[in-house]
Amino acid sequence: MRHKVAGFKLKRPKASRNALLRNLITSVIEQERIVTTVTKAKAVRPLVEKMITLAKADTLHTRRQAAAVLRTPASVKKLFDTLGARFGQRNGGYTRITRLGPRKGDGAEQAMIELVGSELVKRAAERAKRKEERLKAQREGREPEEEA
Repeated sequence: MRHKVAGFKLKRPKASRNALLRNLITSVIEQERIVTTVTKAKAVRPLVEKMITLAKADTLHTRRQAAAVLRTPASVKKLFDTLGARFGQRNGGYTRITRLGPRKGDGAEQAMIELVGSELVKRAAERAKRKEERLKAQREGREPEEEA
C-alpha cells in the first residue's frame, strides 16, 4: 500500500529525479508549453505552480528561491517579469495537462503541459507581428510613390 507516500519516483535516483524536474520546470517557464510523458507532467505540475506563486510576490527573497530551482537567469527574469504579472489575479490553476496519445517509439502515453493563457499570448503576438509586417509593406509601397 502507498499510504502517506507522496510524489513520483520516475524510476530514477534522487539526484537524477531532481535534475529532471528542474529542467522540466525551466522548460515550461521558458517555452510555456512542452510535450512529455503523463507521469512527468503530473510530477512537474505542482512545482511549476509553486514557482508562479513565488513570482506573484516578487521580492528579492522569492527571486533567490526561484533562482535556486531554475536553471537559467532568463527563465527567472521571464517568471517574474511576465508570468507573475499575467497570473497576478489568478488563485492557482496556472497549468493545463492535455493527453496526446501514445509515443511512436515505445508507446509511452504522451501529454502536453502548458501554462493557461499561453495560446492567447502567442496568438496576440502573431497578430501583432502580421500587423507590423502589413504596415511596413504599406509604408514601403507608399514611399516610392511620394518620391516619384
